[in-house]
Amino acid sequence: MNTNPSPDTLFQQLAEFVQAEMVRWHVPGVAVGLWYEGQEYTAVFGVTNIEHPLRVDENTLFQIGSTTKTITTTAVLRLVEQGKLDLDAPVRRYLPDLRLSDEDTAVHVTLRHLLTHTGGWVGDYFDDTGLGDDALARYVANMADLPQVVPLGTAWSYNNAGFSLAGRVIEAVTGQPYETAVQSLILDPLGMEQSCFFAHDAITHRVAAGHTYDDENDAVKVLRPWALARSAHSAGGITSTVRDQLRYARFHLGDGTAADGTHLLSPESMRLMQTPQVRANLDRQMGLSWFLADVAGTRVVSHGGATHGQLSAFWFVPSRDFAFTCLTNANRGRKLHEAVTDWVLEHYLELSEPEPVHLAVPESRLAEYVGRYEAYMSDLELTISDGRLLLHSIPKGGFPDKDSPPEPAPPPTRLAFYQPDRVIALDPPLVGDKLEFLRDADGRILWLRTSRLHKRL
Repeated sequence: MNTNPSPDTLFQQLAEFVQAEMVRWHVPGVAVGLWYEGQEYTAVFGVTNIEHPLRVDENTLFQIGSTTKTITTTAVLRLVEQGKLDLDAPVRRYLPDLRLSDEDTAVHVTLRHLLTHTGGWVGDYFDDTGLGDDALARYVANMADLPQVVPLGTAWSYNNAGFSLAGRVIEAVTGQPYETAVQSLILDPLGMEQSCFFAHDAITHRVAAGHTYDDENDAVKVLRPWALARSAHSAGGITSTVRDQLRYARFHLGDGTAADGTHLLSPESMRLMQTPQVRANLDRQMGLSWFLADVAGTRVVSHGGATHGQLSAFWFVPSRDFAFTCLTNANRGRKLHEAVTDWVLEHYLELSEPEPVHLAVPESRLAEYVGRYEAYMSDLELTISDGRLLLHSIPKGGFPDKDSPPEPAPPPTRLAFYQPDRVIALDPPLVGDKLEFLRDADGRILWLRTSRLHKRL
Protein backbone atom coordinates (compact mmCIF):
# COMPACT_ATOMS: atom_id res chain seq x y z
CA MET A 1 0.00 0.00 0.00
CA ASN A 2 1.26 3.47 -0.87
CA THR A 3 2.16 5.37 2.34
CA ASN A 4 2.73 8.58 0.37
CA PRO A 5 6.52 8.95 0.51
CA SER A 6 8.00 11.74 -1.58
CA PRO A 7 8.47 10.98 -5.29
CA ASP A 8 12.26 10.94 -4.84
CA THR A 9 12.05 8.54 -1.89
CA LEU A 10 9.65 6.29 -3.76
CA PHE A 11 11.93 6.19 -6.78
CA GLN A 12 14.90 5.31 -4.57
CA GLN A 13 12.88 2.42 -3.15
CA LEU A 14 12.12 1.30 -6.70
CA ALA A 15 15.83 1.45 -7.57
CA GLU A 16 16.67 -0.77 -4.61
CA PHE A 17 14.00 -3.27 -5.62
CA VAL A 18 15.27 -3.39 -9.21
CA GLN A 19 18.82 -4.08 -8.06
CA ALA A 20 17.65 -6.95 -5.87
CA GLU A 21 15.72 -8.45 -8.81
CA MET A 22 18.80 -8.12 -11.04
CA VAL A 23 20.69 -10.39 -8.65
CA ARG A 24 17.77 -12.81 -8.37
CA TRP A 25 17.35 -13.21 -12.14
CA HIS A 26 21.00 -12.81 -13.26
CA VAL A 27 20.42 -9.65 -15.32
CA PRO A 28 23.65 -7.70 -16.07
CA GLY A 29 22.09 -4.36 -17.10
CA VAL A 30 18.82 -2.46 -16.65
CA ALA A 31 17.39 0.96 -17.53
CA VAL A 32 14.12 2.04 -15.91
CA GLY A 33 11.92 5.02 -16.76
CA LEU A 34 8.74 6.47 -15.27
CA TRP A 35 6.38 9.30 -16.19
CA TYR A 36 4.74 10.21 -12.89
CA GLU A 37 2.88 13.32 -11.76
CA GLY A 38 4.11 15.25 -14.78
CA GLN A 39 7.78 14.40 -14.21
CA GLU A 40 10.21 12.03 -15.85
CA TYR A 41 12.31 9.70 -13.71
CA THR A 42 15.07 7.42 -14.98
CA ALA A 43 17.57 5.09 -13.32
CA VAL A 44 20.25 2.83 -14.78
CA PHE A 45 22.10 -0.14 -13.35
CA GLY A 46 24.83 -2.59 -14.25
CA VAL A 47 26.76 -3.09 -17.46
CA THR A 48 26.06 -3.35 -21.16
CA ASN A 49 28.12 -6.49 -21.80
CA ILE A 50 29.86 -8.77 -19.28
CA GLU A 51 32.70 -9.42 -21.73
CA HIS A 52 33.33 -5.74 -22.45
CA PRO A 53 31.62 -3.99 -19.54
CA LEU A 54 30.54 -0.42 -19.91
CA ARG A 55 28.25 1.20 -17.39
CA VAL A 56 24.62 1.38 -18.56
CA ASP A 57 23.60 5.02 -18.87
CA GLU A 58 20.46 6.88 -19.97
CA ASN A 59 21.69 6.88 -23.57
CA THR A 60 22.44 3.16 -23.75
CA LEU A 61 20.66 1.47 -26.63
CA PHE A 62 18.66 -1.69 -25.88
CA GLN A 63 16.68 -3.75 -28.36
CA ILE A 64 13.01 -3.20 -27.53
CA GLY A 65 11.78 -6.17 -29.58
CA SER A 66 8.04 -6.36 -30.13
CA THR A 67 7.25 -2.98 -28.64
CA THR A 68 8.22 -2.07 -32.22
CA LYS A 69 4.87 -3.56 -33.32
CA THR A 70 3.06 -0.61 -31.76
CA ILE A 71 5.30 1.79 -33.67
CA THR A 72 4.51 -0.08 -36.90
CA THR A 73 0.81 0.24 -36.04
CA THR A 74 1.12 3.94 -35.24
CA ALA A 75 2.69 4.40 -38.69
CA VAL A 76 -0.17 2.44 -40.28
CA LEU A 77 -2.71 4.73 -38.58
CA ARG A 78 -0.89 7.79 -39.93
CA LEU A 79 -1.17 6.32 -43.42
CA VAL A 80 -4.85 5.55 -42.85
CA GLU A 81 -5.45 9.21 -41.98
CA GLN A 82 -3.55 10.21 -45.11
CA GLY A 83 -5.94 8.08 -47.17
CA LYS A 84 -3.25 5.64 -48.26
CA LEU A 85 -4.47 2.64 -46.23
CA ASP A 86 -7.76 1.15 -45.06
CA LEU A 87 -7.70 -1.17 -42.04
CA ASP A 88 -10.49 -3.32 -43.46
CA ALA A 89 -9.49 -3.49 -47.11
CA PRO A 90 -7.95 -6.76 -48.31
CA VAL A 91 -4.17 -6.68 -48.10
CA ARG A 92 -4.15 -7.70 -51.75
CA ARG A 93 -5.33 -4.18 -52.60
CA TYR A 94 -1.78 -3.10 -51.69
CA LEU A 95 0.08 -6.34 -52.43
CA PRO A 96 -1.69 -7.96 -55.41
CA ASP A 97 0.85 -10.78 -55.54
CA LEU A 98 0.31 -11.89 -51.92
CA ARG A 99 0.30 -15.67 -51.68
CA LEU A 100 -0.52 -17.68 -48.57
CA SER A 101 -0.98 -21.41 -48.11
CA ASP A 102 -4.73 -20.88 -47.67
CA GLU A 103 -6.12 -18.99 -50.67
CA ASP A 104 -9.29 -17.88 -48.90
CA THR A 105 -7.14 -16.25 -46.22
CA ALA A 106 -4.96 -14.59 -48.85
CA VAL A 107 -8.07 -13.11 -50.47
CA HIS A 108 -9.69 -11.81 -47.29
CA VAL A 109 -6.92 -10.94 -44.82
CA THR A 110 -6.89 -7.25 -43.81
CA LEU A 111 -4.57 -4.97 -41.89
CA ARG A 112 -6.92 -5.26 -38.92
CA HIS A 113 -6.24 -9.01 -38.85
CA LEU A 114 -2.50 -8.37 -38.97
CA LEU A 115 -2.54 -5.77 -36.20
CA THR A 116 -4.63 -7.99 -33.89
CA HIS A 117 -2.77 -11.31 -34.39
CA THR A 118 -5.76 -13.05 -35.96
CA GLY A 119 -4.30 -14.06 -39.33
CA GLY A 120 -4.32 -17.69 -38.23
CA TRP A 121 -1.11 -18.90 -39.91
CA VAL A 122 2.18 -19.88 -38.23
CA GLY A 123 3.50 -16.65 -36.77
CA ASP A 124 6.96 -17.53 -35.46
CA TYR A 125 8.74 -17.63 -38.78
CA PHE A 126 12.13 -15.90 -38.68
CA ASP A 127 13.74 -15.98 -42.10
CA ASP A 128 16.85 -13.90 -42.72
CA THR A 129 16.32 -12.67 -46.27
CA GLY A 130 19.34 -10.39 -46.29
CA LEU A 131 20.13 -6.75 -45.62
CA GLY A 132 18.91 -5.39 -48.94
CA ASP A 133 15.89 -3.14 -49.39
CA ASP A 134 14.06 -6.19 -50.76
CA ALA A 135 14.29 -8.07 -47.43
CA LEU A 136 10.60 -7.71 -46.55
CA ALA A 137 9.43 -8.43 -50.09
CA ARG A 138 11.45 -11.65 -50.13
CA TYR A 139 10.18 -12.61 -46.67
CA VAL A 140 6.54 -12.08 -47.66
CA ALA A 141 7.06 -14.21 -50.76
CA ASN A 142 8.31 -17.03 -48.52
CA MET A 143 5.19 -16.76 -46.33
CA ALA A 144 3.34 -18.76 -49.02
CA ASP A 145 4.67 -21.91 -47.36
CA LEU A 146 3.50 -21.15 -43.80
CA PRO A 147 0.81 -23.55 -42.59
CA GLN A 148 -2.62 -22.11 -41.78
CA VAL A 149 -3.21 -23.18 -38.17
CA VAL A 150 -6.78 -21.89 -37.70
CA PRO A 151 -9.20 -20.14 -40.07
CA LEU A 152 -8.72 -16.41 -40.56
CA GLY A 153 -10.10 -14.32 -37.70
CA THR A 154 -11.27 -17.24 -35.55
CA ALA A 155 -8.64 -17.39 -32.78
CA TRP A 156 -6.01 -15.12 -31.31
CA SER A 157 -2.42 -16.35 -31.40
CA TYR A 158 0.64 -14.10 -31.33
CA ASN A 159 1.87 -13.63 -34.89
CA ASN A 160 5.21 -12.03 -35.73
CA ALA A 161 4.88 -12.86 -39.43
CA GLY A 162 1.74 -10.74 -39.64
CA PHE A 163 3.71 -7.66 -38.64
CA SER A 164 6.39 -8.35 -41.21
CA LEU A 165 3.56 -8.42 -43.74
CA ALA A 166 2.24 -5.12 -42.33
CA GLY A 167 5.71 -3.62 -42.75
CA ARG A 168 5.70 -4.69 -46.39
CA VAL A 169 2.32 -2.97 -46.87
CA ILE A 170 3.86 0.25 -45.50
CA GLU A 171 6.62 -0.08 -48.08
CA ALA A 172 4.14 -0.63 -50.90
CA VAL A 173 2.08 2.52 -50.23
CA THR A 174 4.96 4.84 -49.33
CA GLY A 175 7.41 3.70 -51.99
CA GLN A 176 10.11 3.63 -49.28
CA PRO A 177 11.89 0.94 -47.28
CA TYR A 178 10.02 0.26 -44.06
CA GLU A 179 12.74 1.78 -41.89
CA THR A 180 12.83 5.02 -43.89
CA ALA A 181 9.06 5.36 -43.76
CA VAL A 182 8.87 4.81 -39.98
CA GLN A 183 11.75 7.18 -39.39
CA SER A 184 9.86 10.00 -41.11
CA LEU A 185 6.38 9.02 -39.90
CA ILE A 186 7.14 8.34 -36.23
CA LEU A 187 10.71 8.49 -34.92
CA ASP A 188 11.69 11.91 -36.22
CA PRO A 189 8.43 13.71 -35.33
CA LEU A 190 8.51 12.30 -31.80
CA GLY A 191 12.14 13.32 -31.26
CA MET A 192 13.28 9.71 -30.75
CA GLU A 193 16.71 10.78 -31.91
CA GLN A 194 18.75 7.76 -30.84
CA SER A 195 16.26 5.06 -31.81
CA CYS A 196 17.36 3.11 -34.87
CA PHE A 197 17.02 -0.18 -36.72
CA PHE A 198 20.43 -1.16 -38.03
CA ALA A 199 23.52 -2.45 -36.24
CA HIS A 200 25.67 -0.08 -38.28
CA ASP A 201 23.77 2.83 -36.70
CA ALA A 202 23.64 1.40 -33.19
CA ILE A 203 27.36 0.61 -33.09
CA THR A 204 28.25 4.31 -32.92
CA HIS A 205 26.50 4.53 -29.51
CA ARG A 206 26.71 2.72 -26.18
CA VAL A 207 24.86 -0.54 -26.88
CA ALA A 208 23.64 -3.39 -24.70
CA ALA A 209 24.38 -6.99 -25.68
CA GLY A 210 21.99 -9.82 -24.93
CA HIS A 211 22.81 -12.44 -22.31
CA THR A 212 21.56 -15.83 -21.19
CA TYR A 213 21.83 -17.63 -17.88
CA ASP A 214 23.25 -21.15 -18.01
CA ASP A 215 21.52 -23.09 -15.22
CA GLU A 216 23.83 -26.07 -15.47
CA ASN A 217 27.01 -24.05 -15.00
CA ASP A 218 25.51 -21.21 -12.95
CA ALA A 219 26.96 -18.67 -15.38
CA VAL A 220 25.83 -15.72 -17.49
CA LYS A 221 27.10 -15.55 -21.06
CA VAL A 222 26.73 -13.21 -24.04
CA LEU A 223 24.34 -14.29 -26.78
CA ARG A 224 25.20 -13.99 -30.47
CA PRO A 225 24.26 -12.87 -33.07
CA TRP A 226 23.38 -9.39 -31.82
CA ALA A 227 21.12 -8.17 -34.62
CA LEU A 228 17.77 -9.53 -35.76
CA ALA A 229 17.25 -10.11 -39.45
CA ARG A 230 16.07 -7.08 -41.41
CA SER A 231 12.93 -9.01 -42.34
CA ALA A 232 11.94 -8.83 -38.65
CA HIS A 233 12.34 -5.07 -38.31
CA SER A 234 8.63 -4.23 -38.47
CA ALA A 235 7.86 -6.98 -35.96
CA GLY A 236 10.62 -6.23 -33.48
CA GLY A 237 13.65 -4.40 -34.86
CA ILE A 238 13.96 -1.04 -33.08
CA THR A 239 16.85 -0.32 -30.74
CA SER A 240 16.10 2.50 -28.31
CA THR A 241 16.95 4.25 -25.06
CA VAL A 242 14.97 4.69 -21.88
CA ARG A 243 14.48 8.39 -22.63
CA ASP A 244 13.24 7.74 -26.17
CA GLN A 245 10.83 5.16 -24.79
CA LEU A 246 9.41 7.71 -22.37
CA ARG A 247 8.94 10.16 -25.26
CA TYR A 248 6.99 7.47 -27.07
CA ALA A 249 4.92 6.69 -23.97
CA ARG A 250 4.01 10.34 -23.43
CA PHE A 251 2.79 10.53 -27.02
CA HIS A 252 0.45 7.57 -26.52
CA LEU A 253 -0.83 9.10 -23.30
CA GLY A 254 -1.88 12.14 -25.32
CA ASP A 255 -4.24 13.18 -28.09
CA GLY A 256 -2.00 12.51 -31.10
CA THR A 257 0.13 15.65 -30.84
CA ALA A 258 3.90 15.44 -30.50
CA ALA A 259 5.76 17.35 -27.78
CA ASP A 260 6.66 20.13 -30.23
CA GLY A 261 3.02 20.62 -31.19
CA THR A 262 3.17 18.63 -34.44
CA HIS A 263 -0.15 16.89 -35.18
CA LEU A 264 0.52 13.23 -35.98
CA LEU A 265 -2.78 11.45 -35.33
CA SER A 266 -6.35 12.40 -34.52
CA PRO A 267 -7.67 11.72 -31.00
CA GLU A 268 -10.05 9.22 -32.64
CA SER A 269 -7.16 7.17 -34.06
CA MET A 270 -5.35 7.27 -30.73
CA ARG A 271 -8.46 5.93 -28.99
CA LEU A 272 -8.95 3.29 -31.69
CA MET A 273 -5.52 1.79 -30.99
CA GLN A 274 -6.55 1.37 -27.34
CA THR A 275 -10.05 0.04 -28.09
CA PRO A 276 -10.61 -3.72 -27.71
CA GLN A 277 -10.78 -5.49 -31.07
CA VAL A 278 -10.62 -9.17 -30.08
CA ARG A 279 -10.11 -11.27 -26.99
CA ALA A 280 -6.48 -12.25 -26.54
CA ASN A 281 -5.23 -14.89 -24.10
CA LEU A 282 -6.34 -15.24 -20.50
CA ASP A 283 -8.11 -12.04 -19.42
CA ARG A 284 -6.39 -9.72 -21.88
CA GLN A 285 -7.95 -7.99 -24.85
CA MET A 286 -6.23 -6.87 -28.01
CA GLY A 287 -6.43 -3.35 -29.34
CA LEU A 288 -4.61 -2.41 -32.51
CA SER A 289 -1.29 -3.95 -31.42
CA TRP A 290 -1.75 -2.86 -27.77
CA PHE A 291 -2.54 -5.39 -25.07
CA LEU A 292 -5.35 -4.20 -22.83
CA ALA A 293 -5.85 -5.47 -19.29
CA ASP A 294 -7.69 -4.30 -16.21
CA VAL A 295 -5.78 -4.32 -12.93
CA ALA A 296 -8.07 -3.74 -9.96
CA GLY A 297 -10.55 -2.16 -12.36
CA THR A 298 -8.04 0.22 -14.00
CA ARG A 299 -7.08 -0.11 -17.68
CA VAL A 300 -3.40 -0.81 -18.35
CA VAL A 301 -2.14 -0.59 -21.94
CA SER A 302 1.04 -2.50 -22.72
CA HIS A 303 3.39 -4.19 -25.13
CA GLY A 304 6.77 -5.59 -24.20
CA GLY A 305 9.33 -7.26 -26.41
CA ALA A 306 12.03 -9.93 -26.55
CA THR A 307 14.95 -10.42 -28.90
CA HIS A 308 18.05 -12.60 -28.59
CA GLY A 309 18.72 -12.02 -24.90
CA GLN A 310 17.23 -8.52 -24.59
CA LEU A 311 13.76 -7.87 -23.18
CA SER A 312 11.70 -4.74 -22.74
CA ALA A 313 8.63 -3.87 -20.71
CA PHE A 314 6.45 -0.93 -21.75
CA TRP A 315 3.08 0.05 -20.31
CA PHE A 316 0.99 3.05 -19.40
CA VAL A 317 -2.21 3.92 -17.57
CA PRO A 318 -4.14 6.57 -19.50
CA SER A 319 -6.52 7.43 -16.67
CA ARG A 320 -3.57 8.21 -14.38
CA ASP A 321 -1.22 9.87 -16.91
CA PHE A 322 1.39 7.31 -15.87
CA ALA A 323 3.94 5.38 -17.92
CA PHE A 324 6.65 2.82 -17.20
CA THR A 325 9.42 1.25 -19.24
CA CYS A 326 12.17 -1.18 -18.32
CA LEU A 327 14.95 -2.32 -20.65
CA THR A 328 17.06 -5.37 -19.81
CA ASN A 329 19.87 -7.32 -21.46
CA ALA A 330 19.14 -10.86 -20.28
CA ASN A 331 16.73 -13.58 -21.32
CA ARG A 332 15.37 -13.71 -17.75
CA GLY A 333 14.60 -10.02 -17.87
CA ARG A 334 10.94 -10.95 -18.34
CA LYS A 335 10.73 -12.22 -14.77
CA LEU A 336 12.39 -9.04 -13.52
CA HIS A 337 9.85 -7.02 -15.52
CA GLU A 338 6.95 -8.91 -14.00
CA ALA A 339 8.17 -8.37 -10.45
CA VAL A 340 9.02 -4.70 -10.99
CA THR A 341 5.73 -4.04 -12.79
CA ASP A 342 3.80 -5.47 -9.84
CA TRP A 343 5.85 -3.32 -7.44
CA VAL A 344 5.28 -0.15 -9.46
CA LEU A 345 1.54 -0.76 -9.86
CA GLU A 346 1.16 -1.27 -6.11
CA HIS A 347 3.46 1.45 -4.77
CA TYR A 348 2.81 4.19 -7.32
CA LEU A 349 -0.80 3.57 -8.30
CA GLU A 350 -2.16 1.45 -5.42
CA LEU A 351 -3.21 -1.22 -7.92
CA SER A 352 -2.77 -4.86 -7.09
CA GLU A 353 -4.52 -8.14 -7.69
CA PRO A 354 -4.84 -10.93 -5.13
CA GLU A 355 -2.64 -13.96 -5.58
CA PRO A 356 -4.45 -16.72 -7.51
CA VAL A 357 -6.08 -19.28 -5.25
CA HIS A 358 -5.06 -22.80 -6.26
CA LEU A 359 -7.88 -25.24 -6.86
CA ALA A 360 -7.85 -28.80 -5.64
CA VAL A 361 -8.18 -31.06 -8.68
CA PRO A 362 -8.25 -34.84 -8.21
CA GLU A 363 -5.73 -36.87 -10.16
CA SER A 364 -8.56 -38.61 -12.02
CA ARG A 365 -9.49 -35.28 -13.61
CA LEU A 366 -5.90 -34.32 -14.33
CA ALA A 367 -5.65 -37.21 -16.77
CA GLU A 368 -7.88 -35.28 -19.18
CA TYR A 369 -5.13 -32.74 -19.71
CA VAL A 370 -2.16 -35.07 -20.09
CA GLY A 371 -0.53 -35.18 -23.50
CA ARG A 372 1.66 -33.35 -26.00
CA TYR A 373 0.75 -29.97 -27.47
CA GLU A 374 2.56 -28.80 -30.60
CA ALA A 375 3.53 -25.37 -31.97
CA TYR A 376 6.04 -24.22 -34.56
CA MET A 377 8.94 -23.34 -32.24
CA SER A 378 8.18 -25.46 -29.17
CA ASP A 379 6.14 -28.38 -27.91
CA LEU A 380 4.63 -28.64 -24.44
CA GLU A 381 4.20 -32.01 -22.76
CA LEU A 382 2.01 -32.54 -19.71
CA THR A 383 2.44 -35.47 -17.37
CA ILE A 384 1.24 -36.19 -13.84
CA SER A 385 3.69 -36.22 -10.93
CA ASP A 386 2.78 -36.43 -7.23
CA GLY A 387 -0.81 -35.51 -7.91
CA ARG A 388 -0.05 -32.44 -10.06
CA LEU A 389 0.33 -31.65 -13.71
CA LEU A 390 3.97 -31.30 -14.69
CA LEU A 391 4.89 -29.12 -17.68
CA HIS A 392 7.87 -30.01 -19.86
CA SER A 393 8.82 -27.33 -22.41
CA ILE A 394 10.53 -28.73 -25.50
CA PRO A 395 12.21 -26.00 -27.61
CA LYS A 396 12.47 -26.77 -31.33
CA GLY A 397 14.65 -23.89 -32.49
CA GLY A 398 13.86 -21.32 -35.16
CA PHE A 399 14.96 -18.09 -33.44
CA PRO A 400 16.69 -15.76 -34.15
CA ASP A 401 16.74 -17.50 -37.54
CA LYS A 402 14.57 -20.32 -38.88
CA ASP A 403 17.61 -22.61 -38.89
CA SER A 404 18.78 -21.74 -35.36
CA PRO A 405 19.11 -24.76 -33.05
CA PRO A 406 16.91 -25.08 -29.96
CA GLU A 407 17.84 -23.28 -26.76
CA PRO A 408 18.32 -25.55 -23.71
CA ALA A 409 14.99 -26.65 -22.26
CA PRO A 410 14.02 -25.07 -18.95
CA PRO A 411 13.51 -27.40 -16.00
CA PRO A 412 10.03 -28.93 -15.73
CA THR A 413 7.55 -26.98 -13.65
CA ARG A 414 4.57 -28.03 -11.59
CA LEU A 415 1.24 -26.51 -12.55
CA ALA A 416 -1.68 -25.53 -10.36
CA PHE A 417 -5.22 -24.77 -11.50
CA TYR A 418 -6.49 -21.37 -10.40
CA GLN A 419 -9.61 -21.33 -12.60
CA PRO A 420 -11.29 -24.03 -14.67
CA ASP A 421 -8.97 -24.81 -17.62
CA ARG A 422 -6.39 -22.25 -16.46
CA VAL A 423 -3.09 -23.10 -14.79
CA ILE A 424 -0.13 -21.27 -13.30
CA ALA A 425 3.49 -22.42 -13.16
CA LEU A 426 4.91 -22.94 -9.68
CA ASP A 427 8.65 -23.41 -10.26
CA PRO A 428 11.48 -21.19 -11.57
CA PRO A 429 12.26 -19.98 -14.12
CA LEU A 430 8.67 -20.16 -15.40
CA VAL A 431 7.11 -19.41 -12.00
CA GLY A 432 4.00 -17.25 -12.39
CA ASP A 433 3.46 -18.02 -16.08
CA LYS A 434 -0.19 -18.70 -16.88
CA LEU A 435 -1.64 -20.98 -19.56
CA GLU A 436 -5.15 -21.85 -20.67
CA PHE A 437 -6.81 -24.84 -22.29
CA LEU A 438 -9.26 -24.21 -25.13
CA ARG A 439 -12.08 -26.62 -25.96
CA ASP A 440 -14.32 -27.21 -28.95
CA ALA A 441 -18.12 -27.04 -28.87
CA ASP A 442 -18.26 -30.63 -27.61
CA GLY A 443 -15.95 -29.90 -24.70
CA ARG A 444 -12.86 -31.62 -26.06
CA ILE A 445 -9.51 -29.96 -25.34
CA LEU A 446 -8.00 -28.82 -28.64
CA TRP A 447 -5.37 -26.29 -27.62
CA LEU A 448 -3.05 -25.23 -24.85
CA ARG A 449 -2.44 -21.50 -25.23
CA THR A 450 0.46 -19.51 -23.86
CA SER A 451 0.69 -16.46 -26.09
CA ARG A 452 0.72 -19.01 -28.92
CA LEU A 453 -1.68 -21.80 -29.73
CA HIS A 454 -0.26 -25.28 -29.09
CA LYS A 455 -2.34 -27.98 -30.77
CA ARG A 456 -3.11 -31.14 -28.89
CA LEU A 457 -1.70 -34.17 -30.67
